[in-house]
Amino acid sequence: MATAAPPAPPATPPLRGVQPLRAGEGHSFFWRKLHSLTGIVPIGAFLVEHIVSNFEAINGPLAYAQQVKFLNSLPLVRLLEWAFIFIPLAYHAGYGVFIWLRGRSNVNVYPWAGNYMYLTQRVTGLIALAYITQHVWRQRFSGVMLPEHPGAAFHKVQMELQNPWMLAIYVIAMIATTWHFAYGVWLFAAKWGITPGDKARKRFGYVCAAGGAGLCLMGLISIWAFVGPKYANAPEDVMPPQPPGVTMPAPENPVPGSTNPEPSSLQR
Repeated sequence: MATAAPPAPPATPPLRGVQPLRAGEGHSFFWRKLHSLTGIVPIGAFLVEHIVSNFEAINGPLAYAQQVKFLNSLPLVRLLEWAFIFIPLAYHAGYGVFIWLRGRSNVNVYPWAGNYMYLTQRVTGLIALAYITQHVWRQRFSGVMLPEHPGAAFHKVQMELQNPWMLAIYVIAMIATTWHFAYGVWLFAAKWGITPGDKARKRFGYVCAAGGAGLCLMGLISIWAFVGPKYANAPEDVMPPQPPGVTMPAPENPVPGSTNPEPSSLQR
């Protein structure tokens, strides 16, 4: 007598939400942890500092030049630049592209908000990568060398933004980069178990959204400072190199009340 086949187990519903990173989930655990961490420290911290520093542009070319001069006068600034900006950024961007190439968008099958956020995070990451690459090259390694000529910083950015296409790229990139960072902070807290539970994640989402909007607004205001009428046609260098000081000859007549020096043997 044939026995009836046991009923098939119910299909496991696809996971919703953000799952924490756990050890033992493959050899990529460490690299994913490192990728998540570098997005906050040091890259995220540098992004916040960079936007805050650029916000000094609202005070004019000289104030902006002084900010650039201060940052480039920090001890071991070139070592810090490579160790805490360029190398972490290269890893974060490279591994992010690797994740994006291996992933697959499924918003057409599961049109949840989380899936749309995941897709948007990847797209904004690519926009940020393209923008940062050209921005670093144009502002740091081509044209006037700002570490040696900080007074030319405002004029250099202003001339670049005279191109309407470049201005549009700056605006789009500012929105994309701050969105990527804000959602990245939310993902970091969720994946590292800092915000367990839906309520905690929802509340922290409001905090991240407010912080990201604030950074974006500061960045857009800084861009306006360069293209607005207040500081139009800024000088090419507000801190030109000063000529060396002139050594004045000693006075011929001694100061009244002072003791005359003993004449030399040639004067006797």
